[in-house]
Formats: sequence, C-alpha cells, structure tokens
Amino acid sequence: MKRIKRFIIIFVTQLTIIFSSCTTSYETIFPTLNDGRYDSEFPYKSSSKQLEEISNSIKLINCIAFYNSYVFDENSFLTTRDVKKIDIEKSATKVIFYNNTSSGTATIIGENNGNVLLITVAHIVSFPDTIISYYTNQDGSVSPRVQSVSIKTRQSNYIPDLPDGGELDIILMDKSLDICLLGKKFEQTSTARLSVFNYPWGNSSELEWGTFIYVFGYPMNYKMISKGIVSSPGREKNTFLIDAVFNRGSSGGIVLAIRDGIPNFELIGLVKSVPADYQYVVRPISKTQDLEYNPILPYKGDLYIQKEQIMRTGITKVIGIDAIKEFIKQNKEFLINKGFYVKTLF
Repeated sequence: MKRIKRFIIIFVTQLTIIFSSCTTSYETIFPTLNDGRYDSEFPYKSSSKQLEEISNSIKLINCIAFYNSYVFDENSFLTTRDVKKIDIEKSATKVIFYNNTSSGTATIIGENNGNVLLITVAHIVSFPDTIISYYTNQDGSVSPRVQSVSIKTRQSNYIPDLPDGGELDIILMDKSLDICLLGKKFEQTSTARLSVFNYPWGNSSELEWGTFIYVFGYPMNYKMISKGIVSSPGREKNTFLIDAVFNRGSSGGIVLAIRDGIPNFELIGLVKSVPADYQYVVRPISKTQDLEYNPILPYKGDLYIQKEQIMRTGITKVIGIDAIKEFIKQNKEFLINKGFYVKTLF
C-alpha cells in the first residue's frame, strides 16, 4: 500500500513538472501571443471550427441592371444639350434592350426580427442611371455627336440562398468610401437559422507590417478562404494592402486578423480592388457556342473591339474597418429607425 501511495506521489510530481515545463516552453515559443497586438505569426493551432462558423455568414451577391438604349442617326448631329431637350423615344432610330451584371461578396452583419443587414463594397451594386455614347471622327477622336443614350429602368440585387429569392434593397451607400449596406425585411421564421458574423470589429489603425490575415470571398463564384499578410498599413487614410490573391467576385470579402492567438478573430476590413490595366483587343463575333477557330487560317468574319481588363494579382487593396465603423455609427439612428441592428457596434 505504501508503495502504491509513493508511486502516485511520484507520478503526480512528474506530471506537475511536465505541465510546468510545457507552460514555460509555450510562453518561450509564443511570447507575442499575450502582447495585445495583432499576430504576425502563423496560427499555432487549428481554427477550422471558427472559420467554418464565420464562412456561414458569407454570401455571394449578384446584381443586374436593365437598360433601354436609344440610338440616333449619325446625321442628326445631336449633342448632349440637344438630347436633354427632345423626346428621345420619338427621336431614336432604334431601341436596344440590354443589361449589365456584376457579382461579389456580402456578409450578414445583423438580423433583427426578420430584418437582415449585409455589408459589401459599393462598386458591386453601383450602375449609372444614364450612359451616353458618342460617334467618333475620321481621325478616331470623340465627336460631340451623340450616338446613343442608355437609361437604367430597373436593378436587382439578390442572394439566391436567402428567403424569397433573396432580393435586397440598398439601405446606405458611400461611393467615395466604397461601402454599401444592403437589407430586407423577411418573415422572421425564415431568418432564424441565418448565421450572422458575430466576432469583434477590430481597429485597422493597429495593423502592422506583416500582420497575418485571413480573407473570405467568392472568387469566380466559389466560396473560398485565403491567407496573407499586411503591407503598407497607414499608407492611405482609409485603406491598406495585403498580398492575398484576388479574383473577380472577391470584392466585398471580409479580412480578419487575430489578436493574441486563436480564436480571437477580429474584422479589420473589406476587400476593395486590385491594380489593373486595360487594353483593347480585336475579337471575332461574341461566341454563343463553343466554336474553335483555326489559328493558321485568316478569319474573314465580322470583328469587334473589346475592352479587356488585366488584373495585377498579389496586390489587393482593403478598406480599413475604422472607416467602415465610423460610417455605420454616423448612420446609427437611420439604421435603427429602419429596423436594422448591428449587435457588435450598437
């Protein structure tokens, strides 16, 4: 019996030594995880549970704007001033119906009695009300003669997996900051299971060179998470740079930093854009089918000029959360009167 007691005492003593050693080792290896700053080291343990929870609040948003385009005869010599004075429907020689589309990422940040509020970037949902195009002169310069006037007749912003088709209204928008809040009143029973982003809103002013970040978004319509680090914090008043890969659909995605280790995620910004160049290319008629053209034979069909965007991946601009928080707080009363509530801010 004495031997058993002695063994237990020795065993407990050894465990104490082991745990004390582990604690000392942990503090030695990860001393910065208790400094109150955003982490620059790679996460030291799994965060899959928290990241999956966050991902459920991330949504793909689709936008479509419908236009009526009124085309005028080149010999009418109509200028912009003339167009404002005439009945364009009667003066047009042809009317063309078309639409412009865009897609990106939105995040549910509030749900209150069926009122669902989401945040994204403004440029996803911003379509001009009127578009005027002009004829060109023989030397290629732009002529003052109006070729067409396109007028937006309707716009639809929707998230397919929200109730009732997910049609959303623009609640608040600041184009200069590139911030937009979307929302809608749904039946409360249909919103009970929606996941709302429920982590703290951080401080982008506290970011440092090399701060480790996660990015959520819908590049090419696929929900994805990527990682990166911060560069040039404080380079511009409301933005900073990250090296995470950007693709079409990433705009509006949320950027998360970690303060003192997992699971202390904080929202620090929204993905805005990447540097891009534009070039004009000559292409065959837009393909409605999968046609293959023989590159060794001259093409004799109609040719079209298309403006093509070339994105410079690896440099992504992010709207800092400080500017976003200020924007929402300035409009707090308006949002509350509309029935929208952001728990983490209000």
